[in-house]
Amino acid sequence: MPTWIRVAEESVPPVGQRPVYLVRREFSIGAVPASASLRISAHGVYTAYLNGRRIGNDEFTPGYTDYNHRTQFQTYQVGDLLEPGNNVLAVELSDGWYRGAVGIMQHPDQYGTGVELWAEITDDAPTANGAAIISTDASWRSGPTHILSADMFLGQNEDLRLRNQNSYLQGFDDSGWTPMLETSYAGELFPQVSEFNRVVEYIRPRSIRRLGPTTQVVDFGQNLNGWVRLSKLGPAGTKITLTHGEWTDATGDVTTQHLDVNFPIFPNPIECHQVDTVISDGLPHSVFEPRYTTHGFQFVRVEGLAEDLTADDIASAAVHADLRRIGRFKSSDERLNWLHDASVWSFRGNALDLPTDCPTRERSGWTGDWQLYAETAAFLYDVREFNRKFLADVRLIQTPSGKVLNIAPFERSSTEGFPGNANGSAGWGDVVVQAPLMMYREYGDVSQLEENFEAMTRWIQFALDAAASGRHKSREDQPKQPHEDYLWDVGFHWGEWLEPSNPEADFGAFLAADKAIVSNAYLYRSARDTAEIARVLGKPAEVVARYADVAEKALAAWRDAYLLADGSLTHPTQANYVRALHFGMIPDALVGASVAKLVELVVANGYRLDTGFLATPMLLPTLADHGHADLAYRLLFQEQQPSWLVMRNRGATTIWEQWGGVDAEGNPHESLNHYSKGAVISFLHQYTAGLKPLAPGYTRFAVAPMPTAEVEWIELSLESPVGLIEVEWRQRGGVFSLEVTVPHGAEAEVTLPNGQKAVVGAGEHVFEG
Repeated sequence: MPTWIRVAEESVPPVGQRPVYLVRREFSIGAVPASASLRISAHGVYTAYLNGRRIGNDEFTPGYTDYNHRTQFQTYQVGDLLEPGNNVLAVELSDGWYRGAVGIMQHPDQYGTGVELWAEITDDAPTANGAAIISTDASWRSGPTHILSADMFLGQNEDLRLRNQNSYLQGFDDSGWTPMLETSYAGELFPQVSEFNRVVEYIRPRSIRRLGPTTQVVDFGQNLNGWVRLSKLGPAGTKITLTHGEWTDATGDVTTQHLDVNFPIFPNPIECHQVDTVISDGLPHSVFEPRYTTHGFQFVRVEGLAEDLTADDIASAAVHADLRRIGRFKSSDERLNWLHDASVWSFRGNALDLPTDCPTRERSGWTGDWQLYAETAAFLYDVREFNRKFLADVRLIQTPSGKVLNIAPFERSSTEGFPGNANGSAGWGDVVVQAPLMMYREYGDVSQLEENFEAMTRWIQFALDAAASGRHKSREDQPKQPHEDYLWDVGFHWGEWLEPSNPEADFGAFLAADKAIVSNAYLYRSARDTAEIARVLGKPAEVVARYADVAEKALAAWRDAYLLADGSLTHPTQANYVRALHFGMIPDALVGASVAKLVELVVANGYRLDTGFLATPMLLPTLADHGHADLAYRLLFQEQQPSWLVMRNRGATTIWEQWGGVDAEGNPHESLNHYSKGAVISFLHQYTAGLKPLAPGYTRFAVAPMPTAEVEWIELSLESPVGLIEVEWRQRGGVFSLEVTVPHGAEAEVTLPNGQKAVVGAGEHVFEG
C-alpha cells in the first residue's frame, strides 16, 4: 500500500505566496504490462504526469471534502503511457482547499499546514494480482515549478522563464531536491463516484477594448466560474496582470469593489482577490492557463501587454463538475429563454465540486441555497452523485445535538464569531430532508433517503429541543400557551432573508425579531416529509406516526400563534402567505381568504414581488395553484425592480444575489452570480410546460400546461430515468395544440387548458383544445 507523503518546507510561506511543488519518482520496468492503473489522491490539488504526459483532463482533483474525515481518490488507466525501462511519475501539488484560503473570511490551513500525496501504479494483468509497480514513500523528492504561487481564492502567479520541462521526464537529476516526509492519515480514503471537474467550455471574447497603452478589457459576454487562457504573452520578461470581475465601472474598467466584504458583523474588511500574473518566456507556443485558481467573471483587465489582443488570443474557461445535461426548455419568448439560460449558467458557475453560493467572495457550500435549488438542478442535470457527495459532508457538520451548520464541507468561519453563532437555521438545515427527497421524486433514488434518514430525525429533534427549551423574548411576559413547546421561536434563524421591503439594514433588529412564523413552517414540512420518507423506507409504523404527530403539533402551534380567524396572518407578508399556502398549512375553509390576502399584497406592491430568499421559488407556483396563473405571469414578466427581468434589462447573464445587483445607475452590488433566485425556472418546467412527476422517477407524470398569451410556443425535454419525455405546445388563432412523448414503461396524465383530460401510455400523442 502507498504511504502518505508530505512536502518538506523549511517554513510555510504566507497564504497566497505558496508555490506549486513538483513531486517525482523515477522507476524501471521490464515489459509494459497489458493493463496498469494509477490510484492517486492528495491533500491539496494535484495534476499527475507520466513520462511528461498529463494523466486525464480532470481539474481540482481530488476534489473538496471534509478532509478531517474523508478524502477522495481517483483511478486512471495508464498502461499506454508506460515505457519499457525507465519511467517517471511527476505530480504537481498546490494548496487547493486543503490549506489554501477558504470561505468569506479566507481562512487558510483549515485542514493542515502541508501539502501531501498518496499514489500507486499497479499491474492489472490477471496474473499480476494487482502488484505495485511504484508507490509513494520517503524516496520521492520535491522541487520547484515555474508556478510561484497558487491559491483558489488569491490567484496564481507564474514565471514561464523558470519552466523546466525536463523535470517531468526520465533522466532528470533531482538529487538536489528535497526528500518527501512520510506521514499518515486517519480519515477515510474513498473512490470518487461523483462527476469530475473539467473545462466544460471555452468562450471567445464578445469585445476587446483598449483603455491605455498596455491595458485592455475583454468582455466574454458570459459570467462564469473558471479562468482565462491566454496565448499572446509578448516578449520574454513581459509581466501581464489579469484582473477578473463580474462588471465594469463607468469608465469601462473592471471593478471588484462590490465583492469586497466590509460588514459590521465581521472583524475587518476583506478584499476579493481575483488577480493572476504571468511573466512571459517569449516562446511562440507558450500559453498561460492558471489551473490552480478559479474566479467568477465576465470581464478581465489585461495589463502589461502592448500588443492588441484578438479573439484568437484569449478565451475564458468554464470550469465545473461535468454533469450530464438531461432537462431543456425553450420558447418563443426571448425573455423566458434568457431567464432559463441565466439560471442554468448560475448553477454552472456554482457547481465546482459542490453547490456553492457564489464563485467570487464566498464559494461556500451554503445548505440553504441547495435546499431550495436541488429540485431545479435535478431537472437540468443528473445531480444524483453530486448531491450524494455534498450531503455526506453535510452529515459531517451536523453536531451531536442534531444542529446542521450553515456550510459544508466544514469551514472555520462557520463555527467562529459571526456567522459561527448563526447556525441551525430553519430553511438551511432542512437540506438533509429536502435534497434527498428531491432525488427520490426526480430519479426514484431511495438510497439517498436511507443514507440521510438518521440526519433528518436528528435535525427534527434539534428543532424540537430548541422549541421546548425557551421562549422568544416577546412572549416572556405572557402566560405560556400549550402549543409553545412546539413553537420553534428561539435560536438563530435567517428567516425570509433578503426581502426587498426588509433589507436587514438594522442587523440588531433582524437578530432580535421573532421568526418562528418561518421556522415552524419548516419544522412542520420537514416532519411531514420525514413521515412520508419513513413510509417509503418501510420503517416501523411507530416511526411514521412519531413524525406525523410532530408535524401535526408543529402545525397546530403555528396556527395558534400566527393564523387569524379570517385567514389573515399576524405577520402579513407575501412570503408568509406563500409559504403557508405552498406547505398546505392553511385550513381548507380559509385557503380562499388567504389567497385573496396574498393577491392584495402583490397588487398593492405594484404587481411586484416582495419575497426573499426562501419563498421566491414558491411564489409563482402558489399563485398558479390557486387560480391566479395570470398574476404569476405578470410577476414573471415584470420589468420594474424587484424582478427577474430587471436583471436582463441591465445586462445580466447570470442571476444576482440581490434584486438590485446592478442599480439603475449601473453600479454593481454584492454577488452577480447566485443561483437561488433562478429556482423560478421550475415554474417554466412544471407550469408553463406543465410537466410534474406523479410517481418517483417519472414512471407516472402529469402534463398540464398553463399557457400565457405572451408565449406562442414552448419545447421541453427531459431524459428521465424511464426515457425521453418531450412536451411541446403551440397556440395560434385560438387553437391550442399539445404534443407529448411518453417513454416505454411510463404513463402520462394529460390535462389541456380547456379542462380536457386523457391518460396515455408510451408513444407520441397529439392533442388539440
